[in-house]
Amino acid sequence: MEEQQRRALRRGRARLVAALRVEPLWDPLERRGIFTRTMLEELQSPGSRGDQARQLLIDLETRGKQAFPVFLSILRDTGQGDLADMLVQECESLPAPPQLLDLQPVELELRGEKQQKKLPFLTGVASHWISRQALGKRGSLIVMCPCQVYELKADPCGHCLILNNVTFSRDSNLSTRVGSDLDCEKLERRFKALRFNVLTRHDLKAQEMVLELQKLAQRDHSALDCCIVVILSHGCQTSHIQFPGGVYGTDGKPIPIEKIVNYFNGSNCPSLRGKPKLFFIQACGGEQRDRGFVVDCDSPKGEAPGASLESDATPFRAPLGNVDEPDAIACLPTPSDILVSYSTFPGFVSWREATGSWYVETLDSVLERYARSEDLLNMLMRVANTVSAKGSYKQIPGCFNFLRKKFYFVC
Repeated sequence: MEEQQRRALRRGRARLVAALRVEPLWDPLERRGIFTRTMLEELQSPGSRGDQARQLLIDLETRGKQAFPVFLSILRDTGQGDLADMLVQECESLPAPPQLLDLQPVELELRGEKQQKKLPFLTGVASHWISRQALGKRGSLIVMCPCQVYELKADPCGHCLILNNVTFSRDSNLSTRVGSDLDCEKLERRFKALRFNVLTRHDLKAQEMVLELQKLAQRDHSALDCCIVVILSHGCQTSHIQFPGGVYGTDGKPIPIEKIVNYFNGSNCPSLRGKPKLFFIQACGGEQRDRGFVVDCDSPKGEAPGASLESDATPFRAPLGNVDEPDAIACLPTPSDILVSYSTFPGFVSWREATGSWYVETLDSVLERYARSEDLLNMLMRVANTVSAKGSYKQIPGCFNFLRKKFYFVC
């Protein structure tokens, strides 16, 4: 199959998975020699129609030069000509693919060496992976293997849900989170630019937050490659098994992060199995305030916090007895492909000003500058390094990482 045809299938995947009627396709696909009976039985093994459609489109790319035109013909024969026309339009709108490889020597000056060395540099399609390259100690070029990277082929890449709690009920004794709307706007723009469908919900009670999260987890993500959840709220410590911390609804009731993540694990959200699920939490992990310690280095001195500096902390109330809180009891039978990024270390305050939180401001800036060239974990280290240098009070973001591969956003 030609590269333009593959790209057309990928660009149209979301619509195809949503609308494709797969049942009428099986027999003609076998009769016309695109798939064998055994292959078709494997394609039909996924439970839902959406899962079958997604796997069919993936496998179709491997079935030779005639697979694409035959697939178009079968779509028209089975009354799905609108989907065939869509694929033809996608194919015609795509530019011709660049030449796969063009080896040219370029001058690279290696650190610690006086002389310049000439190394072959790959361009064209292979340059996608060259942007992830690094030079080894001996000057050898190290190129990331595609199998070590999550593939984000769908357009959009996935859903992004932002829950932004600013104003809390009087009974909750929680202050208004001034600056959080600015955080929310920054992340809306950023994740839209990174090709996500962004849905934002404001000022939700705890149960309303749970319903929004469950609704997202219950959607069919078969045609998508990723899912993101962002929570901007007050936070606290909670008893936990895997993921520490909790976030508050506007009614002052906490939801454990562990419970939130569990909605999207491999058992509860089958259509996200094997796909990265990213959680970004701007909330305090507790009420401890870190003054930091003196180091002898060239790190920049942070500015002293102004009068408008606020935290998202609330006191931790330990449950009675030596047991977990009921809402904090959760297990992750399939915890792979999950990353939870916290704005602060568990148990400590997360600082926010009228212009927004330290964590979100830095995260947005780092994504803007480095998302085209660096993987997510490397960018989160940049966020941690920058935030840790701020203020007279200290804050260090971190993450619980259960990703199996490197994650790169698609810009």
